[in-house]
Amino acid sequence: MAARLLRAVAADRPRFLLALLVASYALFALSVDGFATLYNTLNMTRYGVEIGLLALGETLVIISGGGSIDLSVGSMLSLAGIVMGLLVKHLAVDVWLAAGAAVLSGAVMGALNALCITALRIPALIVTLGTLYIYGSAALVLTDTVPISGLPERFYVLGQGEVLGIPLQVVLVFLPVALLLHTLLRHTVFGRHLYGVGTNEVAARFAAIPVERVRFWVFTLSGLLAGVAAVVITSRVASARPDAGFGYELQAITIAVLGGTHIAGGEGTVLGTVLGVAVITVLSNGLQLAGIHPIWQLGAVGAVLAGTVVLNQWLARRGMAVGVQGG
Repeated sequence: MAARLLRAVAADRPRFLLALLVASYALFALSVDGFATLYNTLNMTRYGVEIGLLALGETLVIISGGGSIDLSVGSMLSLAGIVMGLLVKHLAVDVWLAAGAAVLSGAVMGALNALCITALRIPALIVTLGTLYIYGSAALVLTDTVPISGLPERFYVLGQGEVLGIPLQVVLVFLPVALLLHTLLRHTVFGRHLYGVGTNEVAARFAAIPVERVRFWVFTLSGLLAGVAAVVITSRVASARPDAGFGYELQAITIAVLGGTHIAGGEGTVLGTVLGVAVITVLSNGLQLAGIHPIWQLGAVGAVLAGTVVLNQWLARRGMAVGVQGG
């Protein structure tokens, strides 16, 4: 019975992550005061929304294969937030219209990445490494490194409000976006084309799948999600910070891979990435409440990623992880 249960958990990455999530929560609940309260449990989800949105975008990009990766998501988040802050403070644009402009600016930045990758045939790693610095530098230059504060208070409801104790951005932004992307991947022609391109680009071309068009849209969607994340984080911290997305790109990639997205493309699910976000959020919150220094928290995240991959591969070698999706 135990062997059958272990085999069922090991055979599917979302199940594996769900078991890891339950085990992590139980461990912190038993060892850290104040962790297992309803308030803390609901409140910790607030901090996973922005990185979760970036990880979902990264999931789409990595699934498209061909070495696709987006290192610029954190910088796009920073610059999109600054676009919004400048529109409100210097051009007196309504804050919600400015929020829409921030999302649009994220999509435009993603589209610029996509054009360089698909039209100019420059590797995604090089393009997004370059725009990581370009977008990040633009955010710092436009603000002289000073955060833009004093936005209308009614805007803060998105990042600081609650409904039935659940953070508003989880209910209104993250869950609907995750559901839409799950539907896009599993129940649309675009989703089938995306997996086809990621699995075998040559075969996809013979099947008349528009490879460049698919990759163009996933990079554009990644930028759009970075713009949405910029709106959420600006509302949560009540200011547009030029360094708001600093370091988020590697966390987003880590979560996508942890969630079962194969780094070579062709495999990955929205559910896996959402569970990856939950695992990292519980881990970060538990370590923070335990008083662990942030430097060690980063090390713990890396250890979880490496440990998860090693454990899955070990189980696979023992014939227990049939059908494991990623790693």
